[in-house]
Amino acid sequence: MNKLKLVMIGNGMAGVRTLEELLKLAPELYDITVFGAEPHPNYNRILLSPVLAGEQTFEEIVLNDLDWYQDNGIDLRIGCKVVDIDRRNRKVIAADGSEAAYDRLIIATGSNPFILPVPGNDLDGVIGYRDIADTEMMMATAKTHRHALVIGGGLLGLEAANGLKLRGMDVTVVHIGDWLLDRQLDKTAGQLLQTALEARGIQFRLNTHTAALLDNGEGRVCAAQFKDGEVIPADLVVMAAGIRPNTELAERAGIACNRGILVSDTLQTFDPRIYAVGECASHRGIAYGLVAPLFEQAKVCANHLAQFGIGMYQGSVTSTKLKVTGIDLFSAGDFMGEEGTETITLSDPIGGVYKKLVVKDDILVGACLYGDTADGGWYFRQVRERANISEIRDHLMFGENTIGDVGHQGQHSTANMPDDMEVCGCNGVCKGTIVKAIQENGLFSVDEVKKHTKAASSCGSCTGLVEQILISTVGGAADVKPKSEKAICGCSDLNHGQVRKAIRDHHLTSMAEAMAFMEWRTPNGCATCRPALNYYLISTWPGEARDDAQSRLINERAHANIQKDGTYSVVPRMWGGVTNAAELRRIADVADKYSVPMVKVTGGQRIDLLGIKKEDLPGVWKDLDMPCGHAYGKSIRTVKTCVGSEFCRFGTQNSTQMGIDLEHALFNMWSPHKVKLAVSGCPRNCAESGIKDVGIIGVDSGWELYIGGNGGIKTEAGEFFVKVKTAEEVMEYSLAFLQLYREEAFYLERTVHYLHRVGMEHIKQAVLEDAERRKDLHARLLFSLSFEQDPWQQQVATPALKKEFERIPVVLEETTR
Repeated sequence: MNKLKLVMIGNGMAGVRTLEELLKLAPELYDITVFGAEPHPNYNRILLSPVLAGEQTFEEIVLNDLDWYQDNGIDLRIGCKVVDIDRRNRKVIAADGSEAAYDRLIIATGSNPFILPVPGNDLDGVIGYRDIADTEMMMATAKTHRHALVIGGGLLGLEAANGLKLRGMDVTVVHIGDWLLDRQLDKTAGQLLQTALEARGIQFRLNTHTAALLDNGEGRVCAAQFKDGEVIPADLVVMAAGIRPNTELAERAGIACNRGILVSDTLQTFDPRIYAVGECASHRGIAYGLVAPLFEQAKVCANHLAQFGIGMYQGSVTSTKLKVTGIDLFSAGDFMGEEGTETITLSDPIGGVYKKLVVKDDILVGACLYGDTADGGWYFRQVRERANISEIRDHLMFGENTIGDVGHQGQHSTANMPDDMEVCGCNGVCKGTIVKAIQENGLFSVDEVKKHTKAASSCGSCTGLVEQILISTVGGAADVKPKSEKAICGCSDLNHGQVRKAIRDHHLTSMAEAMAFMEWRTPNGCATCRPALNYYLISTWPGEARDDAQSRLINERAHANIQKDGTYSVVPRMWGGVTNAAELRRIADVADKYSVPMVKVTGGQRIDLLGIKKEDLPGVWKDLDMPCGHAYGKSIRTVKTCVGSEFCRFGTQNSTQMGIDLEHALFNMWSPHKVKLAVSGCPRNCAESGIKDVGIIGVDSGWELYIGGNGGIKTEAGEFFVKVKTAEEVMEYSLAFLQLYREEAFYLERTVHYLHRVGMEHIKQAVLEDAERRKDLHARLLFSLSFEQDPWQQQVATPALKKEFERIPVVLEETTR
């Protein structure tokens, strides 16, 4: 397949981050060419201030060296400025006459410093502060000159002033506002900051306007004159009075601009083949100058360039931090406080600590911190996620650590089980038989119990109970470990928890990388560890880790349930168990066309087509034209519903719609084990919500949620979790619990066993009592699901993937002897 041509104009942080995200999603889709006007690879511009201050070198702030471009097959043209975009012929033209054709184009030209329109602004020694060349010029000037003037009391200006002071210059900051950082701090915090910087020897002129820059007679600046007539010496003038999006190239090409290149929520410009990211882009009237929003844009842009078409950029809540060593300040959101807000303030001027929190309708909408910024990130999450802080308001000022710690873990016990209670349903083994075998034969391990009783030797779901019986019978002599301490398999000594931690802490995103880093004994792993590793990778790094199809069990590779005769069953999804005449006709037509031997209604309120040949599966999916039911996978299965208040005279809540909404929200969710939900419209519980992984029961005043139910080999009733009032709360609490389960459970561990292992108190504290964590869990699940696709539709639409289902012809030849 011929690759598409992707050209990027600009080699800065936003653009290269877009390429990094794109290479994770679709590494083979494009031939990539990058034009960079600077003679350097991509570097971290936000660390220019530490370079100026002498705290870092340029080499230390390089993000992607030249080898990175070469390793990823990127044609990097550094020191090569693009001067024209030919949209008609889809090519860009550089100043040196070279050209590059494109199928898709990214404009990432950044911004230009705003140069005050005053006399003398073109003299030598007058510069902006945007790149490493400006930084190097300032460092060189500091060696030969004494007086520096910084125009602008914003973040960049103050960082420049601090760096120049550390380089030995006398520095004056001129600012037209009433206080420093007047866009990032309120007046009190701004005054505290000024006091701290004055103690370092920096001088300030507030409410001051520059009228002219004066020439020393040799074309170099020597002084600055203010509007009040005062003149001060200035051998170096740094313009840090703001930035302007660099739209010159886009405007020349006829691309719509208005205080930036206008982009949609997909980061596409007026020309859908052309994208814009970073400081040059204007999204919903805002051009962002901070790095976090630019990286968010990069992720969405890459998602669409990779032809996923899922991500939407809807703007960013920003936060601010000054990069001056020894001075801690942080602000986020509406820290000034608009009409209708209230403020919570802590002020200790002598101690140099100031905190201001702005609240509106029990939502934290802004924070301004000086001196003590340890909880800045936590406050920012509250602001960004619009968390309700009513229950923690009294402790809010004192930070995250005062809100509460995670509780103790619970433990499941078999001490009170009667001897005649069946433990192993597969082999009909009761507790008394196991205890007798242990005592009479001196057994100390589960393997020995298996040999003598056959308990836990079939499906293995009762292994945990057998272990507990062993422990309660022989005490500390039992040769067992909790699953949290057991090796994942014979290929490694690491347990499930250690494997997950390594993947998370070391950002491992592929099967080969994970096995190499953790020194797997067997280079390719085995049937036990590969599915577990694959799940841990894709659940820890959604959108980055690639799903390894060959590490899936056969059902998940074929996207259907294999049956005892080698055929498959296909269960199309029916949202909440609801279908219509058109779907039923298609199901009937498929049953006839493919001679399906059995059509059966499942316990999850769907229709199962049994006896389908493997080679017919893609055709069945195409003809059904219905979503995948995931009836075969360690994934979301069904959301069973009753009729509810829409039709039933006993119904108190609309359970059918709730089930449909939940199933849509969770569609394509992979999990440690299968997950089933049910929604009942009243306490009569016709949908059997009490034995589901998540069960929801409607009552007059809202909804009751139960978790950890299991209707399998050993029926387990769900435990009451929480009562909520609204459908939105049902969605948030349910999804947060399921994400906690996805992140903490071991592979093949059902919710009931996860619940018994960690304890209900642990789950309640994470989901119910920690509102910030609940919001975060909910958001992480939605983020993870944003990368998933319907496997049936993907197989039908991708010819290369159909090879899995092609029958290998068998040729019989006659031979003579």
